[in-house]
Amino acid sequence: MRIGFVCAACGRTVAADRPVWRCDCGGHLNLTPGAGLTRGDIDRSEASLWRYHAALALAGPPRVTLGEGWTPLVSRTWEGAQIFFKLESQMPTGSFKDRGTALVVNHLLEVGVGPVHEDSSGNAGSSLATYAAAAGIPCRIYVPAAAPRAKVVQIAATGAEVCAIPGTRQAVTDAALAATGESFYASHNWHPYFIEGTKTLAFELWEQLGFAVPDNVLVPTGYGSNILGLARGLDALERTGEVARRPRLFAVQAANCAAFAAAWAAGQDRWVPFEAQPTVADGIATQRPVRTAEVLAALRRSGGGIATVPEEAIAPALATLGRLGLFVEPTAATAAAALTQLFRDGTIRPGETTVAVLTGHGLKAADRIGELLRIDA
Repeated sequence: MRIGFVCAACGRTVAADRPVWRCDCGGHLNLTPGAGLTRGDIDRSEASLWRYHAALALAGPPRVTLGEGWTPLVSRTWEGAQIFFKLESQMPTGSFKDRGTALVVNHLLEVGVGPVHEDSSGNAGSSLATYAAAAGIPCRIYVPAAAPRAKVVQIAATGAEVCAIPGTRQAVTDAALAATGESFYASHNWHPYFIEGTKTLAFELWEQLGFAVPDNVLVPTGYGSNILGLARGLDALERTGEVARRPRLFAVQAANCAAFAAAWAAGQDRWVPFEAQPTVADGIATQRPVRTAEVLAALRRSGGGIATVPEEAIAPALATLGRLGLFVEPTAATAAAALTQLFRDGTIRPGETTVAVLTGHGLKAADRIGELLRIDA
């Protein structure tokens, strides 16, 4: 199958045989529909996302891998119900971003690329810097001046150049966009191969639940790559007849910075202006997502929606997760806080199979967690 990019704005299709991150018209690109997946296609000798290589849009086997994917799915009791927590925090760099980065970097190695750069609140930058180092690619990461120090240290330890930008998260993006003439913009928010990587989350949930899909999946959501990846992965499983229904997808946002929730509430399928406030869930503090219409469409198609979590609910959820043996960063804890909300308002019921995706490890923000939980140690 010939792999191509399709522009969401002008409809132009181009071959995915060179380093491209957006269309000449300025629109974002999506991959053409890829191969479907059957359980017989799975390489069970591979304990990583590459067990699904047959359904991934690469010309050959990966040139760089750190064993990403195939993260644990563990069961805990929450609000009196059995919940499955997907521990994306156990990825090589400590966040789900490694799924997408692994595909982006391996694609760029196939088509040939020089130095790369990215903007990130921390996790995506850590991921790209790490995989670029493993691939021998020079890398520069733009981060907010207020980014958690642990994430900045992780980026710098790879040898990547760190550029701290004062101001909002959007200011960081603007700085990275201004540098596109200097190196390739390997943005996890723009590059379609990132979503090709996150679709393996759908494959893993399906396989780990005994080749069945759950009723509900909750995901902390900034730009929406996990929501889009889940939708793309479910599409692949539907094409082969492996699944006949879709789980309800719930995008979890911090109420202080909830771009998707603002559009949803306004009944729009595009970004609408809203007033953003600081949030401890820095990993999802996204003011202007790239694929707003597509994320909202995926949520509506699934019958799910958006859960917004107030700041005061994040620390209690974080503490409760910790007592269940699940140490995650505040961003990931929003999924657990949303669980409580959705159980109490009856949106999710105890007898349903529900998965909460824990997107990042607590070591990413240990100092901040100590402050939130008033830990004196």
